[in-house]
Amino acid sequence: MNPFLCNIGFVLRYAVNIYTLLLLVYAVISWIPDLRRGRWVYYLASLIEPVLIPIRRIIPPLGGLDLAFLVLLLALQLLVQPAITRLLINTCIPIY
Repeated sequence: MNPFLCNIGFVLRYAVNIYTLLLLVYAVISWIPDLRRGRWVYYLASLIEPVLIPIRRIIPPLGGLDLAFLVLLLALQLLVQPAITRLLINTCIPIY
């Protein structure tokens, strides 16, 4: 059991969960134009767009549907979350 790696795993898990929540908020904002007011939308876009831009280079929007958002959301939930869970299981559960 390594407490340092265990704490890093928990921080990573919370960071991915918060980023996923911000990604969902960004999607809702993109659907409702009245919510695009205020400086907070700019800050939110500065967190989300740098990750979406490289994905959009590979998978461009099709007919107004942005697949980069879906690819990022699936990658976070199907690749990153299980890897963090595996890290937490291997480092936080003591082996007797």
